[in-house]
Amino acid sequence: MKVHPALAALLSVAPVAAAGFAGSLVTMPAIPTWYAGLAKPFFTPPNWLFGPAWTLLYVLMASAFWRILTLDRPAIDKRAAIAAFVAQIFLNGLWSFAFFGWRSPGAGLVVIAALWLAIAATIAAFARLDRLAAWLLAPYIAWTSYAAALNAGVFLLNR
Repeated sequence: MKVHPALAALLSVAPVAAAGFAGSLVTMPAIPTWYAGLAKPFFTPPNWLFGPAWTLLYVLMASAFWRILTLDRPAIDKRAAIAAFVAQIFLNGLWSFAFFGWRSPGAGLVVIAALWLAIAATIAAFARLDRLAAWLLAPYIAWTSYAAALNAGVFLLNR
């Protein structure tokens, strides 16, 4: 079943925006305080880079999800792709709470490992329906891989 493009736009943007907004509520206050005091790996980018990077990634995620929602396929064909997307966007938001909100690089590491697997599952599910939608998530899994290395570095340097 094909979702109307306008409704698909709302359904695509809402969970991505919610994850980004919720994550920023716990991330922003922790950056100049708790995060500033942590030892970080040598490959940590400047703080100003994270906002533009995540904005681009969220746009790509929403675009990929929109493509899946607007496909003229039976809902049963899209069910696994939609479930995978919802799971990964939930874990995306949860990572901010684990790492910044709970101030726990260890919990962040556990969540980001689950997030990486959920993104990989989403890419696989999207690829079965729309190759471009899957490719739109490639920068996301690449950035998450980098973020996992950063998270691991912070964990190891601050034990």
